[in-house]
Amino acid sequence: MRSPRPRLTAGILLLSLAAAAPLCMLAQPAKHQAAPSAWLFAYFQEPGNQGIYLALSRDGLHYTPLNDGNPWVAPSQPGELMRDVFLTRGPDHRFRMVWTWNWHGDTLGHASSPDLLTWSPQQQIPIMQSLPATGNVWAPETYWDPTQSKWLLIWSSSMQGSTTGNRIWFSLTPDFTTFSQPAIFFDPGYVVIDATLFQPQTGHGRTGPYRLIFKDQTLDPLTYQERVATGPTLQGPWSHISGPINESWSEGPSVIQLGRQYVVFYDHYRAPHARYEAVATTDWKHWRDITAQISLPAHCKHGSFLRITNAEAQFLLQRHDAPTTP
Repeated sequence: MRSPRPRLTAGILLLSLAAAAPLCMLAQPAKHQAAPSAWLFAYFQEPGNQGIYLALSRDGLHYTPLNDGNPWVAPSQPGELMRDVFLTRGPDHRFRMVWTWNWHGDTLGHASSPDLLTWSPQQQIPIMQSLPATGNVWAPETYWDPTQSKWLLIWSSSMQGSTTGNRIWFSLTPDFTTFSQPAIFFDPGYVVIDATLFQPQTGHGRTGPYRLIFKDQTLDPLTYQERVATGPTLQGPWSHISGPINESWSEGPSVIQLGRQYVVFYDHYRAPHARYEAVATTDWKHWRDITAQISLPAHCKHGSFLRITNAEAQFLLQRHDAPTTP
């Protein structure tokens, strides 16, 4: 039986966060890393109730499972799923992880860690509780907005009884304790899910416009492909939506930058070639398939990528859990 859920009062959701005990390993925020030397890939496997897995890469293209392929973070509550994981690092040096808690309902999952090993209690955050017609909360992601000193949370939700389908929603929080009233973040006029945000680094301390990569979930004519919108800030406004950048039956995009090349990984989930794939660009206009140049763990599903230091990579490589007995 689940513990009682927090209530939303006057449009603000109150939720307590238990802090994890600090370890000697201190994680440095990405902007302070002089020479990040590894990439971390967080993902799940079907049916989504085993937990979150991690894999490590030195070049950003080839990933090897950590912890001997065993789950890194397991679900802690009955009936909990851990799907569509997004992992990032905040200005307080803590790692934040959010995920899809269940197929239906108004909640998302959240936990934090000082070192990727010790995690705070897993929170079931009823982010859409103030909107009782909510049918689902899928693929949440969170980004620190320094202009507001708040975290931006985005996800996709649909409303029961509505014919419009999923749109991208958002809420702001300074501390994962109080949350602003959810509102529409992106609505291009058709069904969309699985949005991710990215700001290119163009060199010499300069940055390009923000990019919103999302799945066009149009059924007729069937699209199910990724597109890219452009905006001047982390919250848009979003315009100049591109055509599809990959093949149909693709979802869960995540972006990394390798030199002057931008790589969009995604989950191509249609048999007989269900696998992770990738496309790359240098100008956000011309895309090429680089699937033959990547390798990711078998059976990995919708995940996210994070730069870490070599010291952090060596720390994570030391973990070897004993396999669980069926």
